[in-house]
Amino acid sequence: MNRHIYDLSLTFSTGMRGVNIQPATTIAEKGFQTTTLTLSSHALTHMDAPYHFLSEGRTLDQLDLGRCIGDAVVLDLSAKPDNSLMEVEDVAPFADSVRHVRRVLLRTDWDQHVMQPSFRTDFPRISAELARWLVGQGVVLVGVQSPSVASLRPENHAELVEVHEILLRADVVIVEGLANLNLLPTNTPFQFIALPLKIESGDGAPVRPVAIINGE
Repeated sequence: MNRHIYDLSLTFSTGMRGVNIQPATTIAEKGFQTTTLTLSSHALTHMDAPYHFLSEGRTLDQLDLGRCIGDAVVLDLSAKPDNSLMEVEDVAPFADSVRHVRRVLLRTDWDQHVMQPSFRTDFPRISAELARWLVGQGVVLVGVQSPSVASLRPENHAELVEVHEILLRADVVIVEGLANLNLLPTNTPFQFIALPLKIESGDGAPVRPVAIINGE
């Protein structure tokens, strides 16, 4: 049986929002290469800990890693228009799969906008009603291809807080900035792994998630 591993992360490079990568030593100078990384805890492909929005919430080093590894499904919502809400009716037809695997990756193909100013402003996002529905289905992890599960527009700040709090109060692991979901089968379980750095009192951290699909 062949095993296919798909990288679901964006590439971190200097100049991307929250990313600065600079040489510290070189082989020519010291005989070895090292690099200084300056990264926002929520740059590009990353994970939110409950502490990100909840003062009493779990920090990264307290997360149950079992929630970060296991079966997942991709739900194809790539037809959603820019700056729209992903609603319960968009995912309700897949309720059986959602309840079975409990890790849901919402495909919008928004990773294709990463170099555009609209990447942080116009993405489809999870509605508060959908967040509650996911919690009610027993979801333990939700992943999106946008930089946030909820709007980052200043006028939608209340929405940003509400959606995050609904998910994080239920200890739902949030992975944002996913890539390449278009390469994966829709509504078909596969193994998903997304492990964060073990940062003391961390509110979030970059991750490199992968999908593992067994084939003939």
